[in-house]
Amino acid sequence: MHEHSHQLRCVGCGAVIQPATVEKDFRCIACSELLEVEYPSWSAAGESLPGPRRMPNPGALRWLWQERLQSRLPIDQSGVWRFRELLPILQDPEQAVTLREGNTPLYRLLQTAEELGFEQLYAKHQGMNPTGSFKDTGMTAALSQARERGFQWVACASTGNTSAAMAAYAARARMNSLVLLPEGKISWSKLSQAIDHGAVTCQLKTDFDGCVRVLAEVVRRAPVYLLNSVNPYRLEGQKTPALEIAEEFDWQVPDHVIVPGGNLGNSSALGKGFLEMMHLGLSTKVPKITVVQAEGANPLYLSLLNCDGREIQPVEANTRATAIRIGNPASWRKAARVIRQTGGYCEQVSEAEIALAKAEIGQEGIGCEPASAVTLAGLKRLVRQGKIDRSESVVLLLTGHTLKDSEYTIDFHRDKLLTREESAGLERELSERRRATLSLEASSDAVLRVLEAAIQA
Repeated sequence: MHEHSHQLRCVGCGAVIQPATVEKDFRCIACSELLEVEYPSWSAAGESLPGPRRMPNPGALRWLWQERLQSRLPIDQSGVWRFRELLPILQDPEQAVTLREGNTPLYRLLQTAEELGFEQLYAKHQGMNPTGSFKDTGMTAALSQARERGFQWVACASTGNTSAAMAAYAARARMNSLVLLPEGKISWSKLSQAIDHGAVTCQLKTDFDGCVRVLAEVVRRAPVYLLNSVNPYRLEGQKTPALEIAEEFDWQVPDHVIVPGGNLGNSSALGKGFLEMMHLGLSTKVPKITVVQAEGANPLYLSLLNCDGREIQPVEANTRATAIRIGNPASWRKAARVIRQTGGYCEQVSEAEIALAKAEIGQEGIGCEPASAVTLAGLKRLVRQGKIDRSESVVLLLTGHTLKDSEYTIDFHRDKLLTREESAGLERELSERRRATLSLEASSDAVLRVLEAAIQA
């Protein structure tokens, strides 16, 4: 491992920790806050540190990263390790555990943009990663760290996507994985992935935050490497979609990037990526990073509303968007800081708004899991509030594939998802987006009658 290429800094008290001495729970021993990775030779924090500065040449980096797109080497075909100069965390990067994650598509949302009056509305679809979510970009970085450190077991608490990613990458590395899940509160589509990849899977009679508490004790007592987003190496991998977005925009970056808010590591990571790019001269500005949460799992929204993000009060999370059903997010301080640094916002949206937005994205031909759809629902609110102008360029981060929670989609179209109270005020819009399946006699006449009615409609 590059012990001298990077160090860890506490986001609370600012203490510097060397990688070899980090605690197993990745928290500062002095104040218990989370850590983040920094690079003394070129990161902004390194300007106050002794020693030589070796700032990379931005033009050379852009050329190199583009050239690697043509490479057949596994390390270059990864959309994370393709940018390895900005995450030098391994002794030998070519030993990274990779499933060719990253390099995900940036779609233009044509129908939605037309309906909302935008000229530049995009979706960065991280659901197109190998296990179907953005978690893969962080998992390749953190699990590679675990293997380099000699661990045989890795573990996570999860609402679904983290467990799928960890189990897949552990299987690829011939390592063992332990998954703790809240019983009955995740999608079976996600749980099936962890099982299929060989993880020891435990459903605990608690919520996600309870799983986190149990896992902290397990990691303290056993030789297991923690792979939740408190692990700062996860966020180093998860910052690389920011580089991909900038590359797609010819390094000009969009005006806004809107991110779902669950455990809040993703918004923190993307903000770090954009800020590092500007510091290195790869871009001239940072987009406004906005976090959107479900109304039933909105601790960051309430924190920023009530005390400007100085402290957070956990909530009892309750939303059908299971990937963001988290009431006590670990990375809240990092996320609040990124929102302030970039001039972004934090918004909350209802269950009906999420369901409607998911159906709208689905009718673009892309689709996403429910948690991803909070980005479009939040965009609509921010436009109504005058915080985002229709002339600005906006990228919605879609964090998971539509097949991550197929039951949600089926229940929506069968009108079994929302209660009457939840649908109030959006009945017409929701009805227009539903698509029923029809049971017909096996005759062309029956099919043609349906087709004629659809054409007339």
